[in-house]
Amino acid sequence: MGLLKKDVFGQYLFIKKGIIRTFGLLIYPRFNWINKTKITGAEILSDLPDENVLFVSNHQTYFADVGLFIQVFHAALAGRPNTVKYPGFLRHKKNNIFYVAAEETMKSGLLPKILKRTGAVTVNRSWRANGQNVRRKVDKKEVENIDLALKSGWVITFPQGTTSPYVKGRVGTAIMIKKHKPIVVPIVIDGLRRAFDKKGIKLKKKHTEIKITIKKPLDIDYDGKVEDMMTLIMDGIEQSSDYNFMGSLKQKKELE
Repeated sequence: MGLLKKDVFGQYLFIKKGIIRTFGLLIYPRFNWINKTKITGAEILSDLPDENVLFVSNHQTYFADVGLFIQVFHAALAGRPNTVKYPGFLRHKKNNIFYVAAEETMKSGLLPKILKRTGAVTVNRSWRANGQNVRRKVDKKEVENIDLALKSGWVITFPQGTTSPYVKGRVGTAIMIKKHKPIVVPIVIDGLRRAFDKKGIKLKKKHTEIKITIKKPLDIDYDGKVEDMMTLIMDGIEQSSDYNFMGSLKQKKELE
């Protein structure tokens, strides 16, 4: 029965769709009326294959980033690219969109635990826990979960693993790319940090222009060095050292 269909992680699709539609309606005004969203490049989404696509992005808030992606993706897939005025999430044509998120973030309260069911593939960060630097082994099961998500659909990941800007990317992203050879699409977001608090839940500044740029897939040498691959990725999401100086000036101006 269609009602009892599940995704690759055993999540009932009708529950997943219901949560996305409900929260999509709740956050819709934040990207259209309270703030304005400018989108570039979303027309490429309808041309991408149904699976083995990896979106790499900079990271500005815990939850607003993915909320924005879901609105942009579903509007584009419904034939209305580069706008979130059309609530494509209500049609929800694609069920295999996943995103990588920190386990401690997604279990930090009732709301995150609910949002986890929208497609979160959770990982325990091997370098950070409870605000402290740590060193621990990567969980093999978590890697397998990301592999499964990528094999069966689209995956959104944040290579820096933090909302702090211009932090060095984690090589685990490049290792995953070498393993699966996905299409890699860079995304650059801006304005969410000004509009919302760090969690992306509380409004901080209204009438903010939020920008999201979806770039063309990267030309990757899958057999090349992971260091070269990470340089390409960090340039793609505009978080490399080449962008750091100008970004620092911009951030300073925003805080004044």
